[in-house]
Formats: sequence, C-alpha cells, structure tokens
Amino acid sequence: MLIEFNVKNYRSLKDEQILSLTKAKGREMVGINTFRPNVFNTIQLLKTTALYGANASGKSNLLSAVRTMKNIVLESASKWQRGDILPVTPFLLDVTSKTLPSEFEIIFIADSIRYQYGFAVSSEKIHEEWLLAFPKGRPQRWFTRLWNKETKTYEWEMGSSLSGNKQIWQNATRDNALFLSTAVQLNSEQLQPVYDWFKNTLRTLTIEGCNPGFTASLCKSDSGREKVLDFLKAADLGIHELSVETEKMSEKHLPDNLPEEFKTELLEDMEGSLIYNISTVHQTRHGKPVSFDFDEESDGTQKFFALTGPIIDTLENGYVLFIDELHGNFHPKMVRFLVDLFHSNKTNPNNAQLIFTSHETSILSQETFRRDQIWFCEKDKKQATRLYPLTDFSPRKGRENIEAGYLSGRYGALPYTNIAELR
Repeated sequence: MLIEFNVKNYRSLKDEQILSLTKAKGREMVGINTFRPNVFNTIQLLKTTALYGANASGKSNLLSAVRTMKNIVLESASKWQRGDILPVTPFLLDVTSKTLPSEFEIIFIADSIRYQYGFAVSSEKIHEEWLLAFPKGRPQRWFTRLWNKETKTYEWEMGSSLSGNKQIWQNATRDNALFLSTAVQLNSEQLQPVYDWFKNTLRTLTIEGCNPGFTASLCKSDSGREKVLDFLKAADLGIHELSVETEKMSEKHLPDNLPEEFKTELLEDMEGSLIYNISTVHQTRHGKPVSFDFDEESDGTQKFFALTGPIIDTLENGYVLFIDELHGNFHPKMVRFLVDLFHSNKTNPNNAQLIFTSHETSILSQETFRRDQIWFCEKDKKQATRLYPLTDFSPRKGRENIEAGYLSGRYGALPYTNIAELR
C-alpha cells in the first residue's frame, strides 16, 4: 500500500514534489474510495488518484521517477557492475541542479509495517540512503548512509533494530549500488519485505507500451480465461469467446529483412520465449459465431485487452499500479469503468491502488472522485514541474463542476496555445 512518494531534481521535477495518497478532510465516498490499512496508527488512504495537466507538463516524468526508483532497487546490486552509469537525469535547466543528485523517497506498507525509504543518487554513485520502519507506530531508524565529499568515504549509521551481518553487507556495497539491495542479495531476511514490495507490489505501465502477452498468459488456464473473458464482456467489447494458442519463438517470427547476425542474437536472447496467437469470437445478430485474428480488432480493443491482465492481477493481489496516459483510444465510460473497479469493495477486496495520468476530463464532472483524489501538474516560468492537489483550491463539495473549472483554467495545469505565434 502506497502512502506517499517524493521526488526532487529528476528531469523536469526540480524542487521536491510530493504525491500523497492519504485521505484529506471530508466524508464523501469514504466507504468506497478510501480504506484504513490494518496497521498501527495509520490514517485512511485513497484507492485511486488521477493526475491531470498539459502535454509536457511533467506527468510522465513523475511516473518515470517511480519506475526509476524501482529499477535502481531491483538492479543496482544484482545486474550492474562497478563503474556502470546509473539511469538518472537531474533538472538540466539550472546551473546548480544539474550538478546535484536526484532524490527519491517513498512511504509504504508491507506485511503490516509502515516503511519510509529513500536515496539520493547521481549517474556515478549513491550519495545518501536511509530506511525507517514503524513496526508499532514508533520510528526505528534501521540504517543511514551518507557520502562524505572531503574524505571520499561513506558515513554509516546502523540502528540496533536491524539485525544480521551488517558489517559484511556494508563492506560489500558498491558506490553505485544500494545497501538495501546488496543486503537482500546477501540474505537479509529483515530487509526482504522492503525489497519485495518494490519487486512485487509496485507496478508501472503505459497504455502504449502495454503488451497483450501477460493477459494472454492468464488464458492458459480455464479459470484465467474465464476471468479475462468476463472482464471483456463487462466492458461491452462484443467479444463472446477467446482462443489463445502458444508456440515457441523462432526465426519465422522475425522480419525477413533483419540481418542474420541480429536474428541470431535475438533468438539467443529470447530462447524459450512464447508467442501468443490470440483470436476473438464475435456473434452476428443471428447468434452465429465469427472468429477474428487479434490484429483485426480495433486499436482500442487491443489496448484494452493488453490492460485487462494487469488490472485483474492488481485487483486480486492488492498491488499498487501506476498507469501513464489512461485515455488513448478509450471511450470516457471505459476509463470510468476501470476506475470504478478500484472503488468497488466487491471487485477490489484487497485495497489495490491505482494512480494514473489522463486527459480524459469527463469523469471529473461525475461523482467518481473525492476532491483529494484529483491532482494537477504544470510547469513554472523556469520550466520546472509543480505538482499540487485540487484541495488547494477548496472547491465546494457537490456544488462545483470540477471539469468545467479545470477546462476554464481555474486550477491551472492547462496548455497555453497561441495561433498568433504561427508564421
């Protein structure tokens, strides 16, 4: 469960930006849009958050920051070597910022314990790293790590609440690797839930980059296929039946004009990979079934099918899912359908959370969100992204048309177009 995400000096996010999923004041839709985690002294959290803003305002950079933090946690100790460049880009439009590290911090709940974990990182090294745990509502500082520029060494502080071979883990941690990741690689049982939360619970995807393979893989079992089919029927896509067949990746699946050396390399990298051949069945008005290849379906249907598997998986397991651009090729009612799945206690029994960016504004004028679930993103005069919630404007509960207010510029976060500038 996600409580808060903070980022600073990453791409267009120059100053610290905070995305909070904690419930603000107001009793509207408390029973469906919010939940209280089974954790000591934790306030109510939101099930969904929608982020709006102009193109190039920095919405995607926020989700990229989440993805980057996750990748560094998962790969810095296991996949990267000493001297490898870390995948971070600071704010480049400021002389000072581009010389400073990027900072990431996330507050979350794993195995009924609240954690606060973060690090500062440049392309060369980890500059700082920290982890606090709240097993009984009281903070325990498990470790801190700080780069000393003068001595060119790390200053370490290991809390007494963290058990295990701390000195060995510390000595094994490279400059460009996280202590958390290194310790887990060396069998730290106490830190494993923190690492696993990033690995298993935190999910990110984009609509354009969503592949149908995961949804197709669910269809290998009869129960999985029924879940996918029920989902597609509920979305009224006209699909009455599904067929998914698999075959191993081979040369016939590669373009004919691809050079032989590239073909060989790709086949070696994808050895054992499966190709899913998907077909859908529709019915004529007389009830006669007609089969279609997957690529004959509309672009919107293909993207919705690709998204179906991750949504089902997220709802069943109580994951945290970030989606970028939840609007492309989808009807507004489709977007609301997906959001409503997370607000329903029936379809979301494990309190999964959805955070998404979108340009679909019609759902703002419906009773879909609480006021604290709507956020905006815009750039200032220095081209730095600013993130802020709708609650900053104190909209009147139930009496203010949020969509009209947004589109009229009341909340900012709109593109400023000017035809007069065209030559």
